[in-house]
Order: sequence, then structure tokens, then C-alpha cells
Amino acid sequence: MDSEPSARRRRTVLAICCLSLFLVGLDTTIVNVGLPSIGAGLRVGTRGLEWTVDAYTLVLASLLISSGALADRIGRRRVFRLGLVVFGAASVACALAPNVGVLVAARVAQGVGASMLSPVALAIVVNVITEPKERARAIGVWAAVFGVSMAAGPLVGGALVSGAGWRSIFWINVPVVAVALALTALFVPESRAQRPRRLDGPGQLLLTVMVGCSVAVLIEGAHIGWDSPVMVAGYVVIVAATAAFGLVESRRAEPLVDPRLFGRPPFAAAVVGAAVVFIALNATLLLNTLYLQHARGMSPMDVGVVTLPMAIAATVCAPLSGVLVGRYGPRPPLGLAGGFLTAGGLCLVIVGDHTDVRLLSAAYLLVGIGFGFANAPITNTAVSGLPPARAGVAGGITSTARQLGSAFGIAIAGSLLAHTPPAHLAQALRPGWLLVAGCGLLVLAVTLLVPATGADRAPRTGAEPGGRRAEQVPAGERPGGG
Repeated sequence: MDSEPSARRRRTVLAICCLSLFLVGLDTTIVNVGLPSIGAGLRVGTRGLEWTVDAYTLVLASLLISSGALADRIGRRRVFRLGLVVFGAASVACALAPNVGVLVAARVAQGVGASMLSPVALAIVVNVITEPKERARAIGVWAAVFGVSMAAGPLVGGALVSGAGWRSIFWINVPVVAVALALTALFVPESRAQRPRRLDGPGQLLLTVMVGCSVAVLIEGAHIGWDSPVMVAGYVVIVAATAAFGLVESRRAEPLVDPRLFGRPPFAAAVVGAAVVFIALNATLLLNTLYLQHARGMSPMDVGVVTLPMAIAATVCAPLSGVLVGRYGPRPPLGLAGGFLTAGGLCLVIVGDHTDVRLLSAAYLLVGIGFGFANAPITNTAVSGLPPARAGVAGGITSTARQLGSAFGIAIAGSLLAHTPPAHLAQALRPGWLLVAGCGLLVLAVTLLVPATGADRAPRTGAEPGGRRAEQVPAGERPGGG
């Protein structure tokens, strides 16, 4: 086997990784448009429906970094294939779920499988494609596919729910997983880190408690009272877990979340940007679904059609964003992302019970443009200037921020609508749309911290944050070395 794979093989590996990422992103948002049908079919209210969405994103966010570290240790292709198997089996369990409890449990299992796909796929891509300009383009494609999958969820979900019922949104995963497994066995090379990080059990436990309690507080607070004893106990647990997490991570030689990475302002900006963009997107999707189906009486397919401009805009702008990053650096597309997200949120603030659907579609178009431009510069900024062996860590943290944003976006949006009858939904949505606009403003603010020039060359050697020299990338980690 040649030490460097052919261009065709590199593109094939990129396509396989993008296929799996499309599944991960799609399952983050495709369920939103099916929530009313799931609620009717399983006889569950808004509270249970929020957990149906957030069970997946919460587990995904909690395990992403550990899954990346596990892949560095035992083999990236091995963990990637295991993730596909778990994700596929959990999708079958979701499709067959007889009640909401089983569905939420199956969604947890889906999150476990998905956590083995996203950061591992990025690490595979970065280690197979090492030429800086080609790698920047590949990262742009990777981020674009993930962005498109998130934005396409409502349209795909609407078509499936209207045509074959809500269970079809889970069945559709099974053949795609089967194809990805076969292609992975044929084309994806095995690779490991030369010096894999130790698994951080205490850090993983504390991160899970911190994230899980935060999401639980946001979902349950509106139902049981923000000042109830249970909620106060939740606040205490969150503060204690956060303090303990910071203390533990600062003292470990190989922490779950490396604090030194946050010493790089561009990386910190990328993490914040990733979180707020996904808060905006997921809040938009949930608010939009409930408003259009409950307040306007639209079918899932109608919802998909009304939000089609958002999916089209993300599809067109995501690859364009990758091109802009390669030519001009991450700042211009990220500035566009913040501006369009802000404009879209402000347009939706004026939405009422009888707002023209053309105005709605125009607002969703603006949000889609903003989301489409956001992912490539965020991902590129996170991994730029790092050696390939560290890309998985950076990618895992950034992906975690995305999924945390997804979980918080759903939880915040759901809390705004608790106990709101359909007749008052339009008015109740306004704080949510202001939240979306505020997220756009935050993206504009973090744009000032990202590099103004093109993608940095990722060195094979050099100083890492904190002064420690980065490891040499061994032959076993180069393409074909597995």
C-alpha cells in the first residue's frame, strides 16, 4: 500500500465520513417536525417530547470527547464502525418503541453511537488528508455536509412523517448505516494516536452530571417551578459539578477537556460560536414546528415546504462558506453568518397568528443563510494551527459545544412554551426569536477573535498551548499507515 493514498481514495474516505455525519446531524433535527405526531401516537405532552429530542443531544454532547480519546487509543476505524452498529441498532429500537420511555431510552443509545462518529470522522479526515489547502477544503466539505443535514431535517422529516408516519424517520437510518459499514470496511484505513490520551473517568462523569443537570433544569423548571426545592437542589448540583470539573481538569496531565486549548483565543471563539449557532438553529426548528403545526394547523409536509428556503440556503451557502474560508480566512463567512442570523431572528419577532407564509419563508431563508455560512469557519478555526494528532481533541470539543447548543436551544425554547395554548403561541414565541437574534449578535462579536487570514498551516511539530511541544505525527497515523 502506498504511503500516500490516491486522490480518489482520499475523496472516498471523505465521502464515507460525510455520510455518517449526515446521519448524526439529520437525527439532531429530523425528529423536531415529527414531534406532534409522536406526541399523538404515544400520548405524551411537550415535556416528554423535549426529552425525546434532548436525550439524544445530551448523551452525544457528554460522550463526544471520550469517544474521540477511545478512538485514538484502540483505533479510529474500529470505533467508527462500532458507532455505526450502535446507531443503527438504536434506530431500529426507536422505530419500534411502544411508549415514550422506550423511545427516550433508544434515543440515549442513538446518542452513544453518534458520539463515536462525529469527532472520529473528523480525525480520520484530517489524518488522511494532510496537505494544508486540500485539508482546508475537506474540512469545509465536512462542515458543509453537517450543516446541510441539520437544516434538511425539517424537510426530510416532514416528507417521511406525512408519507409513512413518524416511525419512518428512524427506519430511514438503517440502510444508510449498512452502506456506510460496507464502505468503511473497504476504504477507510485504521489509525491511532502515537501517544493516546488516557481516558478521564472522573472528568467524564462530572461533565455528564453538569450537562445533564443543566438540561434537566431547563426542561423541568417551567413545569415544577423554578424556585421549587427540586430545582434549588439542581442548581446546587450544577454549581458543584462545574467547580469540581474545573478543579479536576486543571490537575490532570491528560484531561478530558484540555484547558490549554482555550488559551488560544481563536479556539475559544470557535467553541462559543459553535454553541450559539446551534442554540439559534434548534430553537428556531422547535419553535417553528410547534407554531406552524399547532397555531397554524399545518401538516408536517407543509411545515417542510414552508421551511424549504432554510434548507436550500444552508445547502448553497455551506460549500460557498468553505470556499471563502480557503480563500479569505474564516472571518468573512462568520461575519455573514452572524448578520443573517440576527436579521432572521428580528424578522420572526413580528410573526403573528396570520402572518403571510411568504414572510415566514423569507425569515427562514435568512436563518438558513446564516447557518450555512457558520460551520466551515468555526470548524476550520478550531483545528487550524494544531498538529493532526490534536485535531480529534479540538474537533471533539467543538462538536460537544454544538450539541450542547442543540440541547440548550431545545430546552430553552420548550421552557418558553410551557403551558401555552395554541391560541397564544405566536405571542409566546417572541422571546425565542429575540434569543435567535441575540445569538446572531454573539456570532458577530466572536468574529473579531478569529484569524483574519487564511487557514493556518497545521504543523507536524511545534509548541502546543501551555508550552509543551507537540508530538511528531508517526507513520502509523499518516494515510496508509494503519
